[in-house]
Amino acid sequence: MDELVKRINELANKQRETGLTDEEKAEQQQLRQAYLIRFRASFTNQLKNTYVVTENGEVPLTEYGKKHGKD
Repeated sequence: MDELVKRINELANKQRETGLTDEEKAEQQQLRQAYLIRFRASFTNQLKNTYVVTENGEVPLTEYGKKHGKD
């Protein structure tokens, strides 16, 4: 993921400085979409494993877990 972000940032800097070719613009869009897919998957996994412990020690599922079948 670090290499992906590094390349996204390189293209963003180049866009500000000199502009991008059509090929670079397409690459930038593709990289951004790949980043968003990975980010969303990671965040979804984090939500699936998030619990709230109540004062009496119970661990009910979060609303997200209920909606997405986490038992």
